[in-house]
Amino acid sequence: MSENVNISLKLFIEYLQIEKNYSQYTIEHYQTDIKGFFMFMAEQGLKKLNDVEYMDVRLFLTKLYQEGLARKTIARKISCLRSFFKLLVREGMVNDNPFQLTSIPKGDKRLPQFFYEEEMEQLFNSVEVDTALGQRNMAILEVMYATGIRVAECASIQLSDIDLDISVILIHGKGKKDRYIPFGSFAHDALLKYCHDGRLKLQKEKSNHLFLNHRGGALTDRGIRGILNKLIEKSSLEGGIHPHKIRHSFATHLMSNGADMRTVQELLGHAFLSSTQIYTHVTPDYLKKTYNQYHPRA
Repeated sequence: MSENVNISLKLFIEYLQIEKNYSQYTIEHYQTDIKGFFMFMAEQGLKKLNDVEYMDVRLFLTKLYQEGLARKTIARKISCLRSFFKLLVREGMVNDNPFQLTSIPKGDKRLPQFFYEEEMEQLFNSVEVDTALGQRNMAILEVMYATGIRVAECASIQLSDIDLDISVILIHGKGKKDRYIPFGSFAHDALLKYCHDGRLKLQKEKSNHLFLNHRGGALTDRGIRGILNKLIEKSSLEGGIHPHKIRHSFATHLMSNGADMRTVQELLGHAFLSSTQIYTHVTPDYLKKTYNQYHPRA
């Protein structure tokens, strides 16, 4: 592979960081996707990015399907590579974009996975709050469930973003889009306890980051994912487990209890209402309650 390939990857990463303001987590995924395509190029004897043609892209797409990857994963890889080559065309590093005419496979329409309210209670009960790290973990869990924020958004919270007097938090979302989100009494109490006790014990030097790691530095989104995964495993909850499930639970519980979609859209920070519409599903408990209330022979 030519040195120009590595230069192009570095240029793309800078583009994602500066122009697109993507999170480090997203950038790492994109970087992995592009390196995977570089490996495919090496297998096919393609030494330069300008050597890639549409038929090579079709062959690459076939390879992804043969690997049994989910449609959503394949769609992300194709979208990433399309953006990658689009930037290179703009910068005059390649002549054309071989991914331009490649259709992105439509993802399967699946209901978002979420925790039931009883399961969330089980998750909260699994956290020990008699240590500084335990208080921090409880604050993270309470804040994420109270606000529905993304893991990366949680990691970026500064002390100055929190107003405990009126229980409101300023979230710096994707694309530099800020939004204010209220939080309830449980999150308020957890934050108060953490800030006045646990955080002071963790802090080694002055820092404005709300959540700190065991060394006193800023907790990263990767660190938060690790913490949440351990809490979920410790609670013995079954089924698919991942931190984003807490965000799904936040939206599902709001919608099931009567919140309107526009409000949920604003709280989640979705640019389009269509992104929020996946939460219009209802839980079996809500269905049964509605059925018993309205059916004449329930």
